[in-house]
Amino acid sequence: MIAILKRPPFIGIFAFMLVLLLQGLGHAQMVLQEKIFGEEYVFQSAAIMGVIGMALVYWGVRLNHNENAATWLGFFGGTYIWDGWCEFSYVFYAHHLAVANLVENREIVTRAEYLLMPSSIGVLLSTLVFFLFNRETRCNAFRWIHRNLHLPVGKPTLNYQRNISTIVAMETVYLTWFFYLFLLIAYDKQILGDDHWAMYPILFMFIVWSVYLLNRLRKFSRLSSAFRYGIPTAIITWNTVEILGRWNIFTEVWIEPQKYTVQVLVILAAFITVAVIFALFPSTEKPDEDDRPTVQPAE
Repeated sequence: MIAILKRPPFIGIFAFMLVLLLQGLGHAQMVLQEKIFGEEYVFQSAAIMGVIGMALVYWGVRLNHNENAATWLGFFGGTYIWDGWCEFSYVFYAHHLAVANLVENREIVTRAEYLLMPSSIGVLLSTLVFFLFNRETRCNAFRWIHRNLHLPVGKPTLNYQRNISTIVAMETVYLTWFFYLFLLIAYDKQILGDDHWAMYPILFMFIVWSVYLLNRLRKFSRLSSAFRYGIPTAIITWNTVEILGRWNIFTEVWIEPQKYTVQVLVILAAFITVAVIFALFPSTEKPDEDDRPTVQPAE
């Protein structure tokens, strides 16, 4: 049984589920953090959380020879940095500037911090220039752009040793940031609005994109590569969850963890179970190989 789980498609499935479940838990953690620490200490706790994230990334840098450990530490470090420093910085300035929540029919549809977040689009796009034209990139999306838009950026440096932890951390931050902005801008009624007809093809796009990525992910046989590919796959898939939740198709239990304690604990238990199984997978792969899906040969 264990031998079967170490093969495709299970490696990709576990990687996907691990990242997907953490998206919901991240929302619950932010809500609980505000409840537990209150307005007086929540921002200090967020600052410490970001420092912990940075420490995890640095730990991954020191363990760069262990690709699995560097990947894990980069992912969790990037998640902590986003939740602690990025998201709570918007919460702080929403409070500091007394920005009001967006209310419709006496219900909060967009919190104040998310009304501020789209203002960072210029910083996102300008810093992405560095990653887009980076000749050392192994990102499938950037490579696709280079090929199809005929953008030669030069050949990668021979025997270039990637810093896995920082790459995974920045991938996590940038993907989360990018899709936050995408949806928040789409929800803006002066642009589209969550009830606009264009949201249906947007949802369909995310579903098709997710299925395509999942189909590729199921073919991965390398643990660390599957995990890295699982990050964008799960974050893109999460956008379908966000849109359907915005339409009240289901109850987003993770944004009210104190009310739906049992459901959130079930999600947490599922996350821990998947994480333990995934962590027990041994890795014999050579470090720094291309992140491409491979088919496990028949024995």
